[in-house]
Amino acid sequence: QVQLVESGGGLVQAGGSLRLSCAASGSIFNINAMGWYRQAPGKQREWVATITYRSSQLYADSVKGRFTISRDNAKNTVYLQMNSLKPEDTAVYYCQFSVPPNRYWGQGTQVPLSS
Repeated sequence: QVQLVESGGGLVQAGGSLRLSCAASGSIFNINAMGWYRQAPGKQREWVATITYRSSQLYADSVKGRFTISRDNAKNTVYLQMNSLKPEDTAVYYCQFSVPPNRYWGQGTQVPLSS
């Protein structure tokens, strides 16, 4: 059974940085895209960033220039480096792995910001 385990969340001050990690456990092969989503309190889950198998990166406009997504295929791990954090970045962050035809989700990690 495949599980995605996130880590790295926690309280951070506005303007600060945080690095999230998401690693897959279990037998998983041929991961296509890896991505991050987030859900702020009272809002719908939104897409944050995606990295393809060939490491092409896509970002939501709200995080472009501040967040960087990367991946380590040997470790089945995706990272999200978040810099210059803003109060509106406060959310639960979820990772997602695309292994066609399946999609796997992490359990979420909280990133609360203090002003």
